[in-house]
Amino acid sequence: MPKIALIGAGSTVFAKRLVGDVLLTPELAGDIQIGLHDIDGERLETSEIVTRRIAEQLGLNTSILASMNRLEVLDKADYVILMMQIGGYKPSTVIDFDIPKKYGLRQTIADTLGVGGIMRALRTIPIIREILIDIEKVCPQAILLNYVNPMVMLCMAINRLMPEISMLGLCHSVQGTAEQLAKDLNEKISEISYLCAGINHMSFYLRFEKNNNGVQEDLYPRLRQLADQGTVPEDNKVRYEMLKRLGYFVTESSEHFSEYTPWFIKRNRPDLIEKYNIPLDEYITRCEKQIAEWDELKKKLEDKNQVMELCQSHEYAASIINGLENNKEVTINGNVSNKGFIENLPTNISVEVPCIINGKGIHPLKIGELPPHLSALMMTNINVQQLTVEAALSGKKEYIYHAAMLDPHTAAELSVDEIWNLVNDLLMAHGDMIPKFN
Repeated sequence: MPKIALIGAGSTVFAKRLVGDVLLTPELAGDIQIGLHDIDGERLETSEIVTRRIAEQLGLNTSILASMNRLEVLDKADYVILMMQIGGYKPSTVIDFDIPKKYGLRQTIADTLGVGGIMRALRTIPIIREILIDIEKVCPQAILLNYVNPMVMLCMAINRLMPEISMLGLCHSVQGTAEQLAKDLNEKISEISYLCAGINHMSFYLRFEKNNNGVQEDLYPRLRQLADQGTVPEDNKVRYEMLKRLGYFVTESSEHFSEYTPWFIKRNRPDLIEKYNIPLDEYITRCEKQIAEWDELKKKLEDKNQVMELCQSHEYAASIINGLENNKEVTINGNVSNKGFIENLPTNISVEVPCIINGKGIHPLKIGELPPHLSALMMTNINVQQLTVEAALSGKKEYIYHAAMLDPHTAAELSVDEIWNLVNDLLMAHGDMIPKFN
C-alpha cells in the first residue's frame, strides 16, 4: 500500500486538488495511504476533514493520517509532496513587496525571480534541508515531488543537498498554457501535441502542432497571426509580444514573465504598464482576496451536508504516482537536474523537460540545444538562481547582493547602491525567518 505524504497540507485548496486527483484515479484509490502535515494545526484540521470527506464521498476506506509531527507523516512514505509556503502571506510576502516599493521597484508575483524570489528561496531552502534530513531518516527511498516556488532554485538546492534522491519539480504552466493556446485558436487540446523545454517559468514550445487527419500541422503561423493582428487576450499581451520578438511562446503567465525581464515594468514608463495590461501587486491582491474569502470557504469545505465538487485537475502528481506504481505510462514536463538534457545550459542547474513516467522509473528526454537566443534569455535568470542557491548553501552574504545585482528587472530599475541597501533592508525585515549570513 503506497503512502503519500503531503508536507504543507494546510494549503487546503491545493491539497484537495492533489488528493482528489489521487482518489479519482481508479488504480490508486483502493490501495493508498494519505499523510498530511502542517505546522498550522487549524489549517491541518480542515485539510484532514476535507480529505476524509473526499474519501467518504467516493466510497473509499482510505487510510488517512494528519499530524503536526513531520517525522510521523514521513515515516515509510513512498512519495513526498512539498507544497508549503515558508513565512506565509504575513509577514514574508508583504515584506517582499512593501520594502522594494520604497525604492521604486514594483513586482507582480515575486515568488520566482527578482528580490522577492531571492528572499523566498533564502527562507525556504533551510526548511527543505531539514525535511531532507527527515526523509533520509525515515523514508530514504521516497520519490520527492516539489510544487514549491521558486522552483528552479529549490530543485537546484535539493539536487545539491541530496543528489541521490529521486526528485521531480512540478508546475502547471506547461500544460496550462497549452490549454490556453488551444482555446485562443479554437482548437481541442486533445488534438494538440507539443515539445516544450527550458527552465521552469521560462520554457518555450519548440513545437506546437495539431493532428490533422494523420498529418501534424504547425500551429505557430496561426499564433503569430493572432499576435500580429493584436487579437489576443487582455491578460496575455506580454507573452504574445514576446512571441513576435522571439518566435516562440513562453510557458509562464504574462504577469510572471514581465518581472523576469527588464523590458516591461519601469517606474518612469506607466504607458508600458497600461499597454501590456501588467497587474502590479497581483499576488498581494490575490492573497488578500483568498484571506477575505477563507472563512466562508472553510465552512463550505467542512460542511458534510454539501456535496464536494470533485474532478481530475491537470496537475501531474497523481499521473506520476500511477505511472510508477501501475506502469500506466505518461509523459509530463518535469524539473530535473540537467545531465546533458539541454546541452547549451549549465549542467548543475534544474531544467524543465519532457519526462516519460512508467513502472521502470522517471526518464527525462534529451532535447539537445535550444535556439541560442532562448538559452541566452534563460541565462539571465539562471545567473540569479545559481547565486541565490550558492548564498543559501554557503552562508555567504555577498552572493545575495550579486544575485540581486544580476536580476534583470532589479538591475533595470535600481543603482548598485540602491540594490545593496534594498537587500540589507529585506534581510533585516525578515529577521529570524532567514538565517544569518557571514
